[in-house]
Amino acid sequence: MPSYVVAGAARGLGFEFVNQLSSQSDNKVFALIRNKATTSTLYDIQEARKNVVILEADITDSVAVKEAANAVESATGRTLDYLIIVAALATNMNKPILAFDSNEELDEDLLEHFRTNVLGVVHTIKTFLPLLRGGPTKKVAVLSTGNADLDATLTMANPGRVGYVISKAAMNMAVAKLALALKPEGFVFVSISPGMVDSKAGRRSPQDEAVFQKTAERIKLFLPDFKGPITAMQSVDMMLEVIHRWTVEETGQFVSHYGNNKQWL
Repeated sequence: MPSYVVAGAARGLGFEFVNQLSSQSDNKVFALIRNKATTSTLYDIQEARKNVVILEADITDSVAVKEAANAVESATGRTLDYLIIVAALATNMNKPILAFDSNEELDEDLLEHFRTNVLGVVHTIKTFLPLLRGGPTKKVAVLSTGNADLDATLTMANPGRVGYVISKAAMNMAVAKLALALKPEGFVFVSISPGMVDSKAGRRSPQDEAVFQKTAERIKLFLPDFKGPITAMQSVDMMLEVIHRWTVEETGQFVSHYGNNKQWL
């Protein structure tokens, strides 16, 4: 029975990972969420499918993550096949780097994103390493963003998403370093961008919806064949195909949902 931990599973892409993985009854899926009170839909899946376990753990809370790892250890007999980290911080997305009112405000934005998107990711991976070592698969996938690609950033000319994108670029390097350290043990790491996903359809504020639509229009200027955002279902289906086929020879790469390092959309 393949076992999966999905960190950041309450909604959006994390929820869809749990939904698709748990649809196969021979999978065992552990869904890590920050707050159990905010995820009624995930509990509906757990009720309908007996192969889902919901655990409360924010990736920035090392004690909670350790407790979640202990629960997984007890349930699986000290093994884990896949660790998929979706959880991330993304705030001040439309604020350019020169729009922060002070150095202190900019510093805090960068540090908060770094704590979650880099340190939280690294610490979570390290916590689950003993269980991953106990399994035959040893795969770790961390969701990134095509915006962390330098060429894509310069081409799209989007000065916003400062803390989010800078921290994701640092996260990609942290994943690469972990991949190099653990390659001799047969570990497979991948940082993967989900593409442009409309995971908040109907839930965005009018201002955020306007920004979202403008972004899609700007993309079409550079990519005339761009057909618009994909759904969470489409994105996760494509990412899982990449994750499942990724090999130790490719470990540590930063790729898109297509499995390459330039086709981000």
